[in-house]
Amino acid sequence: MADVLAAVSRPFHHTARMLHRALHRALLPILAIALVVASCSSGDGEGSEADGEAAPSSSASPSSSAPGAADDVEFTFQGEQAAPDFPAGLTWFNVERPLSLAQDLRGKVVLLDFWTQGCINCLHVIPDLHRLEEEFADELVVVGVHWAKFDRERTDEAIEQAVRRNGVTHPVVNDAASRIAEAYGARAWPTLILIDPDGRVVGGHAGEGAYDVFHDPIATMVEEFGTAGRIDDAPLDDVLARPAPTPAVLSFPGDVLADETGGRLFIADTGRDRILEATLEGELVRAIGSGEPGLTDGAVADAQFRAPQGLSLSEDGAILYVADRENHAVRAVDLAAGEVTTIAGTGEQGFAVTEDGPATEISVPSPWDVLAVGDAVYIAGAGRHQLYLVDLASGRLERFAGSGAEGIDDGPPLDGTLSQPSGLATDGEWLWFTDPEASAVRRLPLDGSGELETIVGTGLFDWGDTVGPLADTRLQHATGIEIVNDFVVVADTYNNRLKVLDVAGGQSQGWAGDGMSGFRDGAATGARFAEPAGLSATSTTLYVADTNNHQIRTIDPSTAEVGTLELTNLDVAAQASIGELADQVRLSPQQVAPGPMTLEIGYELPDGYKLNGEGTFTMAWTAEGTALTPAGPAEVAAKAPALPVRFDAIASEGETVVQAEGTVYYCLVDNEGFCLIRDVSFEVPVEVVEGAGSTVTASHALPDGEALGIEVD
Repeated sequence: MADVLAAVSRPFHHTARMLHRALHRALLPILAIALVVASCSSGDGEGSEADGEAAPSSSASPSSSAPGAADDVEFTFQGEQAAPDFPAGLTWFNVERPLSLAQDLRGKVVLLDFWTQGCINCLHVIPDLHRLEEEFADELVVVGVHWAKFDRERTDEAIEQAVRRNGVTHPVVNDAASRIAEAYGARAWPTLILIDPDGRVVGGHAGEGAYDVFHDPIATMVEEFGTAGRIDDAPLDDVLARPAPTPAVLSFPGDVLADETGGRLFIADTGRDRILEATLEGELVRAIGSGEPGLTDGAVADAQFRAPQGLSLSEDGAILYVADRENHAVRAVDLAAGEVTTIAGTGEQGFAVTEDGPATEISVPSPWDVLAVGDAVYIAGAGRHQLYLVDLASGRLERFAGSGAEGIDDGPPLDGTLSQPSGLATDGEWLWFTDPEASAVRRLPLDGSGELETIVGTGLFDWGDTVGPLADTRLQHATGIEIVNDFVVVADTYNNRLKVLDVAGGQSQGWAGDGMSGFRDGAATGARFAEPAGLSATSTTLYVADTNNHQIRTIDPSTAEVGTLELTNLDVAAQASIGELADQVRLSPQQVAPGPMTLEIGYELPDGYKLNGEGTFTMAWTAEGTALTPAGPAEVAAKAPALPVRFDAIASEGETVVQAEGTVYYCLVDNEGFCLIRDVSFEVPVEVVEGAGSTVTASHALPDGEALGIEVD
């Protein structure tokens, strides 16, 4: 296999040089949008966010029709250089098998999206791609080329989770060795390359704004190539695979907030677009938000969020502030009145560096965290590498730090450069924050009177997993931060660890996690996490949003024991519809005799698991026509019922199809904190004939955590 890959890579490098030259011949700069803050450098010295340069530059070449095209068709956008095909041996996601430009995508307009999961500019492009895919559903195929920056991002496991976490539904390929990126001359994240239906490169664009850049060229290509009979509008349904839904009660929780005074715990259930309120012991109290993505204020049951991330409470505990990341807004929840309002952001991402002004009239791209202190709310503005402050009395938003350029320059706060600030914390004197793209921990005086300082971190492309003197400490895309007993605790996200910084002593040490991605409780140094993020501490417990494990973990600082918070009263979580069927089970036809009969529906639990009595098991069935009719209740809702559940029915001559749908909660026998949830549908064709039996059965083997991508130890 190594020889085959080497053979494939040789023409790739040659083609890359030709493509690089072709992409810079901007004969028609219709795709050009110059944005200083809309792309991230790949670190090779050929492009940087700070100076606004990125290669390949936006370009497209007009052309007359190629030989063989209809005589009366002239193509506005047609490539000259053949697009290199994808090399063999790479891992693909959202497809049943690897794709080929020549064999699978000829006749399609193809848009390659070179992205990496930790880059905020790349995340900003995803909604634009979804819009294009919806508008050109039959003619356009988007292929995400995951071209990693960090070591963690090169792993198949991390990419699979990122695809699900970010709602990416189009095909994605892991370009771990940068072979595809080199072939197309990509120099910055994100870079997008447009390929015509004949398999030739039309042009490229580095940065955000993909919808505005590519919509008209794609529409023109669809019309002109369609007129020439060179568009294949057949769907790729036989190749595409549906992304698996989140298997747990929580979905990619991004943050957790502990209120020791009020005995409350708030969880940003990011993947389900809501916040859950619970007790500190894990008993769910209510859902804040309907669970449907959107931007709607009002009653907590009806309000809508979109991937809420950071959380903070007002000092009196009355208002919960939410960094509503994908809505590019900051929301306020009046917990007593049960009302949600918007206090910052317009709901639009915007493309310019954020300036001062009325908070609800200014774009706040991708707020990642919030911190309420007195009459102010600090915002980690990851989308434009800035920190903001909202004065609650005046409703005015002001820049607190960051010029808008990406970097790790210290000094006067508004002149300094930040790199996707994410987590916020304070010790009463300093505002501490993480800068994930520089794998850094930084601070500045809370009152804004001093300068910006870097405590850990040296550059955008310096990362690792070391402890010791702070100057030698290395992190990898750290996001969460909290102050615990005068120490700074950092969620070293891509290293799957928590680290402690003793700033006064100038030292760091590993605290929890062995560095391997997985799920394991026990002694802190042997425990395992999967991209931990938000942190929040009481006097006795540190709560951890263990994002890719879909769990809230706990650490006892006095014993350094890691546990998993057992969520109870799970029906609260079910109030917001999951809206996805995890498994669709179609069974072989069965026969049953006329007269009274029994329908048995059940599950086979994996070894080491049991039904969870904290969530309501549901099952309901229907049948077409009159061949099977209920002779009693046709649905059940119970806590951990005996399996299988049985329904009485009357069978009459004829044929029908039994359809049943239900929800089941199940958890580990020895760790009820680790629970899974599945929405399952059954379909059973039934024929009623004399002499057959009196029972129709339907059963499904439920997957364990490892089968769902969670490494449970």
